[in-house]
Amino acid sequence: MNKKALSESDICDKFIRPAMERAGWDGMVQLYREFPLRAGRVVVRGRRAKRDASTVLRADYALFFKPNIPLAVVEAKDNNHAMGAGMAQAIHYAQLLDVPFSFASNGDGFVFRDATLADGVLERNLTLDEFPSPAELWARFCAWKGWTPEVRQVTEHDYAPAKTPRYYQLNAINRTVEAVARGQNRALLVMATGTGKTYTAFQIIWRLWKSGAKKRILFLADRNILIDQTMVNDFRPFKGAMAKLSPHAKGVEVVDAQGKTTVEEVDLAIHRTTKQVNKSYEIYLSLYQAVSGTEEERNIYKQFSPDFFDLIIVDECHRGSAAEDSAWRDILSYFSAATQIGLTATPKETADVSNIDYFGEPVYTYSLRQGIEDGYLAPYKVIRVDLDKDAFGWRPPEGMTDKLGNVIEDRVYTGVDMNRKLVLERRDEVVAAKITEYLKATNRYDKTIVFCEDIEHAARTRQALSNANADLCATQPSYVVQITGDNPEGKRELDNFIDPEKTYPVIATTSKLMSTGVDAQTCKLVVLDQHIKSMTLFKQIIGRGTRLREDLGKSWFTILDFKRATELFADPAFDGDPVQIYEPGPGQPVEPPQPPDLPQGGPERLEGDQTNGQPGPRKYIVGGMVNVLVARERVQYLNAEGKLITESLRDYTRIHLGKAYDSLDGFLQAWNSADRKAVLIEELEARGVFLDALADEVGKDFDPFDLLLHVAYDQPPLTRRERAQRVKKRNVFTQYGPVARQVLEKLLDKYADEGITTIESDAVLRVQPFTDLGSPVELIRSFGGRPQYLQALATLERELYAATSAPPEA
Repeated sequence: MNKKALSESDICDKFIRPAMERAGWDGMVQLYREFPLRAGRVVVRGRRAKRDASTVLRADYALFFKPNIPLAVVEAKDNNHAMGAGMAQAIHYAQLLDVPFSFASNGDGFVFRDATLADGVLERNLTLDEFPSPAELWARFCAWKGWTPEVRQVTEHDYAPAKTPRYYQLNAINRTVEAVARGQNRALLVMATGTGKTYTAFQIIWRLWKSGAKKRILFLADRNILIDQTMVNDFRPFKGAMAKLSPHAKGVEVVDAQGKTTVEEVDLAIHRTTKQVNKSYEIYLSLYQAVSGTEEERNIYKQFSPDFFDLIIVDECHRGSAAEDSAWRDILSYFSAATQIGLTATPKETADVSNIDYFGEPVYTYSLRQGIEDGYLAPYKVIRVDLDKDAFGWRPPEGMTDKLGNVIEDRVYTGVDMNRKLVLERRDEVVAAKITEYLKATNRYDKTIVFCEDIEHAARTRQALSNANADLCATQPSYVVQITGDNPEGKRELDNFIDPEKTYPVIATTSKLMSTGVDAQTCKLVVLDQHIKSMTLFKQIIGRGTRLREDLGKSWFTILDFKRATELFADPAFDGDPVQIYEPGPGQPVEPPQPPDLPQGGPERLEGDQTNGQPGPRKYIVGGMVNVLVARERVQYLNAEGKLITESLRDYTRIHLGKAYDSLDGFLQAWNSADRKAVLIEELEARGVFLDALADEVGKDFDPFDLLLHVAYDQPPLTRRERAQRVKKRNVFTQYGPVARQVLEKLLDKYADEGITTIESDAVLRVQPFTDLGSPVELIRSFGGRPQYLQALATLERELYAATSAPPEA
């Protein structure tokens, strides 16, 4: 057998896998071929999104001691590579899986890297028969970790049979279980919104509960829907041992495979009338608010003895559980002997509240940036709309009164004051008009959340949006709803808003209520009309859109920013960059080519104002006599490395192409020598050239070739139709028969309408008008065969671009 002639896959099947199986590795439960690590970053270009294949990561082999407890990574190469050629990849993949052992092989043997330094040697070469057994690697691993038999009893315990966790979920679960098994009584787990915190919590609880390490568990959350959905979804395997600390059964709608809807009740642990707790369950789920309060009889948690629970999971722990004066903190203090684990996407670190001070440094962190890079979270665009009164300020004429007769204090009011100190009713109309303009340009039924300054502002915005969408709201009043803490009708619509199966509501106006804990999987537009300076709040709001639902057409989302809140992207504390920032100016389409957090545990509330130390009106309300306009235009994007481009799009393109090609002649040579222009276009886009955005700015009728010539090299552009007409006038295809000439004529027309990538596609001959001339086989035969057809296509392309040549060198 000639190893050199074998593919990498053959090397794996014939040499690497048999060597591992001879060493005792079970091919069914311990060896995972092509183990997925990263799904591939979603790249947004204009309104299109696709996964970047170059960012997909799979380990050739991931080795597990038992399912979901990883030990090592093996990276394979064909036999034309050195034995250790794959080691750099293996080390990287091992770091992602949080394991110390890496192997590389070309089928001759293995290079073994042992980061535990069990025998003082980092890397050594092994023959195919010297591959270590599972028991040997596990013994090294446990010794490296310093695990006692008691710790191993917990850390070796099985996962619940469920979906396979992603690599970061494995790390979060395994690290947390290990921390608790070692006796750590406070732990913090930081995972970006949309990365599966609840599923992760379920597996942590399962393994600690089933191993006997923890026997009675309390899961605390801050939204009723989260409790109910958790009980019927991720926590379903606990049914029978699990109950909700509530006397009220709401039930959860469940749709089966046939589309039939039923309501699934959840077990309740509190008697409806006596309010006494049934203490026979082992796992309890509860709202913070349901078991605590200012009145002693509401403190249901005190029906339990302080040592009743030995594990408490605190979901969304940034919302107040770590605040010294929080009522929720009283629950944790009461059960202080229990192990307490905080879950959050945004740990809060302020002078008054510190999650880290209470729970300790995170045992594991998976950030928004990591989630987007891995392809598990949706990337986003940013559209910035600056309104003139916000950006440049407004000063009232002397003695001007508002609608209520209050004399407006004489000073300059800016964006910080809007809807906090000053209400300009025309401003509400402009904001509503811009939101509506965006939705009309994309999809009027895309789920949208509008974050307002307070409840009054949310109510006015709902009204303005209803008027702007009167054609829909006249018959569908729930197209726009207000969902705030004081609005029972709107709060009842929250479940419908977050349900992907429900069309209405489409637009929700809110203040703080929907900033956290709302799993709006299909939300495609997040509108910021709120002054935000809290990084915690900003990250939570951004998290409303980060869930990926490609099956429902959700690959990315848009942030529409009226308050320049997205300047927080530049803050070092932010960990996820936008794919585009767009600032339309006056007359331009809106669709692109903060105060301290409120006290937790209570409803949203409105704050008063002081004028010169004296009580005054909370807000001045000014009617339609003060006009508001869109003021500013500027476009910003992210380059291929994820860095924000600060220069203009044209300057960026000119500089970028100047680095890739040393002259116009160099660019022309590369373009004309490309066998397929579509491949070169894809390469340019992958490098960060924004052709869709350039087309929005320069014109939709230009070929990418002309866009780049014009923007980067100051050449006058030709439209696709002009290029096609030039070729037709030259009559260069006289050597072909009548059918072939008709095909070439139609290809030129297709180019004029749709561009070069369309006519290079093999599918072009299967659509009209080509199907009217004959089948693809017949049309290709009219040229004498496929090679002759491809040669004719190459000639056509050469003629299309022949009109442009490099100017003489100076």
